[in-house]
Amino acid sequence: ESPRTGRLALYLLGLRAACPPASPHRSLVTWLKYYLEEDWTGSRRHGHPLTSYYQYGLGVLALCVHHKRVREEVIQRLLTAQRRGRLGHGGNAVDTEAVVALAFTCLERSRLVGTELAAELRAAAHGAGRSMAEVQGPDGVIGNIYSTPWALQVFLATGACQTEPAFGQAMAALLENLEAFGTAATMAQALPVLHGRSYLDIASMHCQEEPDTLTPLDIEPLVEVPGNKTVQLVVECPLPWCYELRLYDRAVPVPAAASLLDVLQVAAALEPHDFKFHTQDTPQGPFLTQVLGLEARQEKRNYWQLLTAPNTPLQTGIADYRPQDGETLILRLSEW
Repeated sequence: ESPRTGRLALYLLGLRAACPPASPHRSLVTWLKYYLEEDWTGSRRHGHPLTSYYQYGLGVLALCVHHKRVREEVIQRLLTAQRRGRLGHGGNAVDTEAVVALAFTCLERSRLVGTELAAELRAAAHGAGRSMAEVQGPDGVIGNIYSTPWALQVFLATGACQTEPAFGQAMAALLENLEAFGTAATMAQALPVLHGRSYLDIASMHCQEEPDTLTPLDIEPLVEVPGNKTVQLVVECPLPWCYELRLYDRAVPVPAAASLLDVLQVAAALEPHDFKFHTQDTPQGPFLTQVLGLEARQEKRNYWQLLTAPNTPLQTGIADYRPQDGETLILRLSEW
């Protein structure tokens, strides 16, 4: 089992933001340090952490926010990965580079490193911000809609929000797409930005007793959309993994309100049972890891890309995206 680096890091960031009583989390910080070392054992075999650079960067960021010193060797691993362009693909590259840049800025700002390394970290963080501005799309999105708040946090943390035109455009894109942030994990990435803050501000919070003014909300049940729709589901696997490009192509009838995940589940239940898939739970929701027995693996540098025909990548996950009637959805094994 891979180290739970990312999940524990997110929990510790949330715990610090919630102003806990005195040090109930000391043992959790110790566990996070242990996971960071266990995570890196993967580099001896695969050349990268057992989890991912995203989770590894989150771990370093969480330790810094808790004012814990990080060994220089751990920091240099991230610096080397950034220099060599190993931080990810597509929108995931923005997520990872942003998390790493926030960790660098935190370490430099907290004076937990020497002067020479601090200057190197500052330059790397600002370089990451410039590269994010360069990949910004015409719609203002950086990477994808979920990675955009991460990029905005970097602009805020480094002070580039004052001078970088990409900041205003990305903020406008975020405000236009707030309905996409429907899970606790995605809200946690966007809410600090909407208040002009980043995760780094957690480190300098002044905790104090707050009055118990929270009241429960009466949440109206979701309105069901009547009727049905048909979605064309296509699975593509190009060379070098498969000799035949199109492995599956079938119309799938589903309820009108069905998500892409619902489409996959219905397809798996259709006769004959020639479609199967697996997902992995992540803080952002289920992540597609295997289709028709073909597993996407980090060491093979591939992943299951989600597209709507003919070639438009989806900006939401399989549980959040709701296809239109007659739409063709493509699951494509792609290289990063």
